[in-house]
Amino acid sequence: MKKTLILCLIVFAVNTIYAQSEKVELKLSLRDGNVISGTSTSIKTVLLVTDFGKLEIPIKNVSSIDFGITPDVTSKTKVENLIKQMADPTEEKRQAAYDELVKMSINTIPVLSDYIYGENYQMSEYTDYSPENALSEMKSLYGVDESYNNKDIINIDYEYNIGGEYAIKSISLKTEFGELNIPKEKIKNVEVSYFDALNGDKTFKLIASKHISGNENDGWLSTGIKVKSGQKINISAFGEITLESLSGNKYTPDGNTSTEYENDYSSTYPTYGNVVYRIGEEGESIKAGSKYSGTAKASGIIYLSIYETVFNASNTGFYSVKVSVK
Repeated sequence: MKKTLILCLIVFAVNTIYAQSEKVELKLSLRDGNVISGTSTSIKTVLLVTDFGKLEIPIKNVSSIDFGITPDVTSKTKVENLIKQMADPTEEKRQAAYDELVKMSINTIPVLSDYIYGENYQMSEYTDYSPENALSEMKSLYGVDESYNNKDIINIDYEYNIGGEYAIKSISLKTEFGELNIPKEKIKNVEVSYFDALNGDKTFKLIASKHISGNENDGWLSTGIKVKSGQKINISAFGEITLESLSGNKYTPDGNTSTEYENDYSSTYPTYGNVVYRIGEEGESIKAGSKYSGTAKASGIIYLSIYETVFNASNTGFYSVKVSVK
């Protein structure tokens, strides 16, 4: 009996340690333009309801989430009645209907939009409190642009997009300012980084169509890993990419895969296709390649990228990059 109890305690302790070692770092881009970063220990999987059934996706395989605006079908009758009231000859009634419509939830936006752009819709002779103005004001109020989607889009391993409904009401985030609970309707996008602290490293994916050193917009991936001067940095990488900016040639983290190119692996200066890193947003680009071990010469956050001076969004493929600091 004692042996069984001890075994159960050991198993519980191991599972607890492993669970605590798993950390999910989230970067939330809000609809109002603000960005909040923090960690979450509560999100283990993403349950996505699709047109073909339910999918339970491990959070470690989720790269990003684009939150769409799911239509609130229960509001359809109320929206239609308020639109009819906005055609009333009495200005006070039109204004009251307009004000009530604008105050409705963000999920009313696609319902209102579908009605306005439907084939049976007829514009009113009154334009002071029109449904079109109400839609425009609601989009501005909630920070919704014209390209919004009716579904939540989950990106898996930077390769596959799946649409459906991720039925959560909010995301709890542990930040340097304390615990925050952000409602889903306020979130536009979530970038996910999975970290297994038990192994002491983090794995990232450098996307050739985005993470290019010559790309001035998000060309460098922030790892969130803070390093101090003198600490040891270890980086390993694998994978293959195609750089359309360089005649469609294929590259690995160490450079071009073609035998017609001679790669000087001993050189510390980066060549095209190399995995590179820098410390801080203005730090020097340092060649990492497929295997790197070195000492930090500065303090700050480690950034990763693929070395190429010209950015082309038609590039394909990605590198898997593992980073650890000791």
